[in-house]
Amino acid sequence: MNSPQLTDAPLASGPVALPRPALAPEELHPQLWRAHQLGRNVERPISSGFERLDAELPGGGWPRRALTELLLSHAGIGEVRLLAACLASVQQAGRLVMLFDPPAAVSAPALGELGLDVGQLLVIQTHLQLHAGADRLWALEQALKSGHVGAVVAWLPPRVRADRVRRLQLAAHVHDGPAFVFREPAVQGHASAAPLRLALHPAGADQLALRVLKRRGPPLLAPLHLALPPVLSAAAARRAQFGQDAPEEALASLRAAAFINLA
Repeated sequence: MNSPQLTDAPLASGPVALPRPALAPEELHPQLWRAHQLGRNVERPISSGFERLDAELPGGGWPRRALTELLLSHAGIGEVRLLAACLASVQQAGRLVMLFDPPAAVSAPALGELGLDVGQLLVIQTHLQLHAGADRLWALEQALKSGHVGAVVAWLPPRVRADRVRRLQLAAHVHDGPAFVFREPAVQGHASAAPLRLALHPAGADQLALRVLKRRGPPLLAPLHLALPPVLSAAAARRAQFGQDAPEEALASLRAAAFINLA
């Protein structure tokens, strides 16, 4: 038997394919992130106007196409001032801002001093024509799906079921802008489809404490303390100075709109 012959034939020439390095999870898809990282947003977020808060929000601001839940014990602790910079930014882009079922009359001069254009503000009061909580939430869903508004701020009725919140989140996902809902603090221990949840607490004059309950990223153990724009607007200062003799335009309030079907 002849032994195999060794030849001096040259090896095949050309580039050798090297194995590709494994991609990090955050490079595979925008919705993936490591446990120690803040999540990213596909849509560019809108700055809150507070640097410390932006640094703790995934993407660096309030998210678009997502529901943001804000829990507060009662209205009037600074929640509108917290959102004012974001809402003003939406209006500056030529989009409408909707206030859905605010619990009190809305002061046009005060909103103007916060940088909001009342001409691009729509106030919806569903209780003027609707009484059932389920119908009110349906109206909010239609507003989110309509494509006619740039930002929605809604005060939800108490004891909203988890499946209804999920429907709102699905509606917010197709809404090209931020969507904020205020809820009672008792729901803190309940599951929620909202990807971002914050608890708001008064922390003194023109001060607000925020606890991040849920976000796309690691938990935030310590609360944030933010200094809000002064609560005493020029209109309020004139009222305090002149009493009932204050100019009529300084005491004007924004008239609420009746329910409008935006479907």
